[in-house]
This record gives sequence, C-alpha cells and structure tokens, in this order.
Amino acid sequence: MKNITDSIFKIITSSGTGTGFKVQDHDFVITNYHVIQGSKKVTVEDNMKNKHLAHVVMVNPEVDLAFLQVDGLKDVQSQITIDSELEVENISKLYINGYPFGMPFTVTEGIISSVNQPMGSRHYIQTDAAVNPGNSGGPMLNSDLKLVAVTTSKFTDADNVGFGIKSGDVIKEINDFHFDDSVYRVKCNSCDTFIEKETEFCTSCGNDIDKSVFEEFEKSYVANFIESAISQTGIDPVLYRAGRDYWEFHQGTALIRVFTHDDDEHLFITSPLNSLPKSNLEDLLVFINTNQAPPYMMGIYDNKIYLSYRLHLSDIYVESQKEIIKENFINMLAKADELDDYLEATFGCKKSLESKVA
Repeated sequence: MKNITDSIFKIITSSGTGTGFKVQDHDFVITNYHVIQGSKKVTVEDNMKNKHLAHVVMVNPEVDLAFLQVDGLKDVQSQITIDSELEVENISKLYINGYPFGMPFTVTEGIISSVNQPMGSRHYIQTDAAVNPGNSGGPMLNSDLKLVAVTTSKFTDADNVGFGIKSGDVIKEINDFHFDDSVYRVKCNSCDTFIEKETEFCTSCGNDIDKSVFEEFEKSYVANFIESAISQTGIDPVLYRAGRDYWEFHQGTALIRVFTHDDDEHLFITSPLNSLPKSNLEDLLVFINTNQAPPYMMGIYDNKIYLSYRLHLSDIYVESQKEIIKENFINMLAKADELDDYLEATFGCKKSLESKVA
C-alpha cells in the first residue's frame, strides 16, 4: 500500500483517543460518533504530531458516524477514495489503519470474514484483522485505497473479530451533508433532517431524539482548573487533552504531561527533558543537586532527566493558592523549554525521545 499517513489522524478527547480520516474531494474528517461522544470540540493530531482544533459538525449516533471540521487540515489532499459501485467479497484482503491504544500510526492486514454481518438493526463488514481500542473511526481500505468500511468495534472477549460500518452507509452520510461551517448538527436517521437545536423529537418527522446527543460531558473540578491555567498561555486547552484529567503537549521541544494518579491525591506536572549522557555524569549530577528550584524538582528515572512539579489536589480548592499554582504551572513550561536546551548544550544530554523535533 502507498503511504497514506497524511490522510489519517488521531482523534483526542477528554475521554480517550480514536482515529479519523479524510476522503478525496471532501474537507471534513470522518470518525465514529462514539469516539467524540460528549464533545463538540476535539483535537485532531496528524502523523507529525501537529495538533489541530476540530469542531464536531455532524453526528449520527444510530450509524455511529461523526464529521469534524478542521480548518488547519482543509488543504490536505487525501488519497483515500470512495466508490458507490465498490463490490467486496468474503476472504478479500483489507487493511485496518489507525492509532491503536493511542500509539503511533499502524496498519494491520486481514480478510473480510463476512460482507454483511447483522448486529442489532444494521449490517456490518466483519474482519479477522486486529482491531483494538483507538482504531475506532479509522478506515478499512483495500489495496487500491478505496474505502471498504469504517472501523467501529470488536467483540470484547474474542480475538480477530472486528466490525466496520459499510462504505455504502458512509457514502450516504457524506452525500447528505452539504454544510461548510462549524455548527453542531444531529442527523435524524429516520428522515435525514439535520437538527441544530436541542430537542426530544425530530422537527420534521417526529422521530425520538436522545437529548444526550446535544450535551457535553461535564468536566471535573481538576479539569476546569487546569484548563483555566492552560487558557492563560493563549492556547485552547482542548488541544492539550489526552484523556480524562490528563493533558499532554509540547512547550518548545519539551514534552509536558499533566495528570492525576488513580492511587494518589496529587496533581503531577512533569517533563522528560533529556537522556543521560555517556560522559560528564559527575558534573551533571552536581548541577542537578545544586540547582533545585522549589516548587520544581529535577530528578533521574530510567536514564532520563525529569523536571517535575507535584501538589496535593486539595491545594487547588484553596482560593488563596489558585493563582500561585497557575503561575507556577506557567513558569514551569518556560523552565522545561529552557532546561532541555541547556542540558544538551552543556552536558551533551540528548533530548528525550518524547521531545518534539525542532
């Protein structure tokens, strides 16, 4: 297969990650509804780890599809094509493309086990190709880069049994959508009407509409606090989300991770700055031990130098501490970006693998 990484993207929400893709002659990114459920703005990350703000502009929960408008990707020309006359057969090869478990882009090969597998009220493509969390919303392609299906699920307790939304169902959603704005719309699967305002019934046919599809998931107090601090840097915090109460981004070349630990009552802000050098270790250790600058700590773990800031979660509830913590957070971003350059230039410490290539 040709290299199609420019056409396929990681979708990042406050609940987790999935996959999305573009098809030729259409600007929007396609993914599963369940990938973006509860969000109206998400992050789309390309294969070079550039993050783009995306607006959810269409959802059809019954088909499990959603479209995203991404201004930063409108000029990307996709190699993936759609063909309403495409015929598929059992044991034909297909390729699952996506970001399983949020890892870098991968492709897995399999065959079509069933071209018309019934599940619930719909029929799906069934494959024996490996489907894992994070693959959802990605394209199942043939060797000509034609869309066969959109990966949607697998049996939880079964290996090599995955399912995809048939290309015909996807093409119908594409052909029905004729908007070029950032308005959130819910599609009534009964009459194909696009609904913009929250309602319990379709305004055209009276079909029941689940009001929850108009709602966004409520963020935790911690999430609201951290995203308020991130907003002070002038960046939309949606771009930094990497999961529930977890944020990850680059400040310059330094990777910054912000997270809470399930077994702890602390908030961690940490950056893997540089790898340990093969020489000058003594000078480096002296520097680390004599240049601690509370509230930040430099330390070494698994042959990497880290800069970290830890605080008890209860501190962010104290009114007098909030602005101090936000200031410390913002200052740490600048310090991490400064330190990884200094350590490389002074002690020969290569920047960590997590660092962004300048």
